[in-house]
Amino acid sequence: MSDCLDLAVELVKRPSVTPKDEQCQHYIAQRLAKLDFKAEHLRFGEVDNLWLRRGTETPLFVFAGHTDVVPTGDETKWHYPPFEPTQHEGYLYGRGTADMKGNIAAFIVACERFIKKNPDHKGSIAYLLTSDEEGPAIDGTVKVIEHLQAQQTHIDWCLVGEPSSSKKVADTVKNGRRGSLGAHLSVKGVQGHVAYPHLADNPIHRFAPVLHELTQIQWDEGNSFFPPTSFQVSNIQAGTGATNMIPAELAVKFNFRYSTEVKHTELQQTIVDLLAKHNVDYEIRWEHSGQPFLTAEGELVAAAQAAVQAVCGYSTELSTSGGTSDGRFIAPTGAQVIELGLLNDTIHKLNERICIADLDVLADVYENILQRLLGH
Repeated sequence: MSDCLDLAVELVKRPSVTPKDEQCQHYIAQRLAKLDFKAEHLRFGEVDNLWLRRGTETPLFVFAGHTDVVPTGDETKWHYPPFEPTQHEGYLYGRGTADMKGNIAAFIVACERFIKKNPDHKGSIAYLLTSDEEGPAIDGTVKVIEHLQAQQTHIDWCLVGEPSSSKKVADTVKNGRRGSLGAHLSVKGVQGHVAYPHLADNPIHRFAPVLHELTQIQWDEGNSFFPPTSFQVSNIQAGTGATNMIPAELAVKFNFRYSTEVKHTELQQTIVDLLAKHNVDYEIRWEHSGQPFLTAEGELVAAAQAAVQAVCGYSTELSTSGGTSDGRFIAPTGAQVIELGLLNDTIHKLNERICIADLDVLADVYENILQRLLGH
């Protein structure tokens, strides 16, 4: 087996369902200590985080990722036990192979190879690893960034090892992400008998015209990097199940994935104004999980594009599609941030898997990026 495959297997067999780390970070720290990486194990709440750094000079290049994985779902429906990494017909099966232990294996091996060739490389290399990316993301990367800022540590370039690829390895680099604004809305009414609607106040009927207007709004037109802002209702619930009762409350959950063309406060104000316009009695709780960020150009994007072309022989596409990532906590510091990793077609699914050959290709791309930015 290759070094990448060996390391991926070692990590995948550890059942680190969020927020558990199951000693993945300690294993990585011990391995990289041989290359003079200094470790800070940072535990916040129930979450293990790891900051590893080699060197003290600038510029600072950071590989960022997470050792936690999502739950397996019904394990009886997996072809192979999810935490017994299994090779079959050129693929490695197991929870976390793609998201994102395979990527972590690739960037560790890439770093080892780069340092062997460039023991006195320019600047510094670091790793920021958390076990809270697949969970609430409260005590993970965001807390490590606060810790680093308190120490006046500035990240110049950050490569997040999220599985960004679509059809073939490294065909897509995420150079930004949309913002995410969620809400839990409770529309208040007065319960009553359907035969006497004048004695009740139906919250479903109250909210219906608001929902109609919300679905008709064009929030923005997007731009050359971002699609237009999207509004989606994800949950809606009311009533007791009886057909002859007007409910007392309607619960609605919705989400905006928004571009850099609009601020989250503007979206919130539009909701509030519509509810007032239709005389709705309500309570609302907002969840703003990330601002949009964009690395439109710069040394990191250029190095990634050139590395993919050199290693893979094809161009990579820049994209801001998909969900959020921990890059949203790193980009506001002023760092250039991209995401580059394995294929994402099986992430969070039963029988998550990766193409074994892609591991070494990805490691070569990562090494090439390091060489372009920090090599002599």
